[in-house]
Order: sequence, then C-alpha cells, then structure tokens
Amino acid sequence: MVQLKKNDSIVRIDKGELVSYTVLGHEFIHQKGSPGWGSADTEMFPVIGPVNEAGFRVKTPKGEAVQDQHGHLRQMDYTVEHQTDTSAVFAKEYQSGTEVYNSKFPEKSTEEALSWPYDFRFEKSFLLTDDSFEIRFKVSGEEGMPFMLGYHPAFKLHTQLPVISAKDKEISLDEVLAVGSRALQVADCTSITLKDEKEITIETEGFGSFMCWTEVRNMICIEPITFYPYAVEQVNLYQGFQQLGQEAVFKVLLKPGN
Repeated sequence: MVQLKKNDSIVRIDKGELVSYTVLGHEFIHQKGSPGWGSADTEMFPVIGPVNEAGFRVKTPKGEAVQDQHGHLRQMDYTVEHQTDTSAVFAKEYQSGTEVYNSKFPEKSTEEALSWPYDFRFEKSFLLTDDSFEIRFKVSGEEGMPFMLGYHPAFKLHTQLPVISAKDKEISLDEVLAVGSRALQVADCTSITLKDEKEITIETEGFGSFMCWTEVRNMICIEPITFYPYAVEQVNLYQGFQQLGQEAVFKVLLKPGN
C-alpha cells in the first residue's frame, strides 16, 4: 500500500488503484466491501463500453482485436516506478498480441484471453498538492495506434440527496440511477462538481466528456471519457477511436470544496 500525505490530505493507493482520498478526515472514495462496486477506481483502455454484442471483437487497422468490457488494461498489473511523500508513478507495459487472462471468464464472458495488436506503455501518476489531487495518464506506443480512454473512479456518498453540477445544469442521483448500466452521458464537459456532505470538483484535460453510473445510493462513478460508447452500435465501436501520436497525456484534478 502506497500512502501520500500533504497537510490534512491523505491518499492511499493499492497496486495502482486509488482506494482512499481523505481531507480533514472526510473520505471521498467509495470503499471496497461497500455495496455498489467491488473496485474503487480503474481505467478503461483501449476501448470503453461493452463488446459482447459484437462477439467480443473490435475492429482496428490491424484486424479484429479480442476485447471485453472497458478493455484489457484493467486485467494487467501495475508496477511502481517512482514514489515520494506526495507523489507516485505506476506503469503497465503491453507487447502486441500477448494474451491477457480475462477475469470475467467464464461467468460473464465467453473469452478466456484478451489481446491487442499494438505495443503500448500506460503510465498513471498521482500528485498531492496543498489544495488538490492530480491523477495523470500518459499513453505511449506505436504511432497511429487507435484507442479510447476512460477513467472510472467511484465516489462515496454521505447524504441521500447529492447533486451533480455540470455545465450550469444539476443532475440528481435518481436521474443517474434511472439510466442504469448504460451510464448517463454528460457531453462536451470538462468539469463536474459533486455536491454532497462535502463538495468535490473533478476537472479534466484531454477527455472532453463524462459519464455517470451507479446502481446504489451510497456511491457514484463520475467518469471522464474520450468517447461515449453507447453513441454507436457495438460493432461500430471503432468509430470512437482516436489515434496515438508520439504520446498522449490526460489529466484529472480532484479539488475538494466546503
């Protein structure tokens, strides 16, 4: 377990997963073991969304890739690259064509192994400052590699009637619950504020949109995304890809309020 500390803020990271962010003793992150989701955060890469209706196949310029929901990156382990009292860097490296075991098999998937026809390196870094907490992602690899990226953090809810404020609009928890597993899209948006017992603002660079998901009242996932996967049929998921240059950098800034 990696712990970062700055003034009254404490972050705990378990094998690259953000499992706790407290400010003045207030916990902002959904806790494993609580109802709703078995994780606290994860990444969606190189695809976002389900692919079961497309036979777990995604079109790429190098042919079809075998992928499961939200991609295969989450099935790989992080290694610690660097750590200080207020920062930490984790990385995953993938060699094209390598089969990665799919933890959803066989209960939730017919595919035992997932693969991708491109090499890549995925870096996740954390930085705790005086008044905020930054999570940064850096993707490098083969130039022209198609990909999507989504960050999937879960926030703990302390009240019954939290409000999500985005683009001068307020979204209730009931509105998110009503959409169900598809997740509520918040398009063309780079900043969302979760108004609960304590406020927290999620500001982003590089993503462009959000989607919000929960099936319970004690947590909510507010997920920065590069593409909303339900905008197309699953067989056309490739339409949401962007192409990698030398590298791509994405940022998520968590800013606690009152």
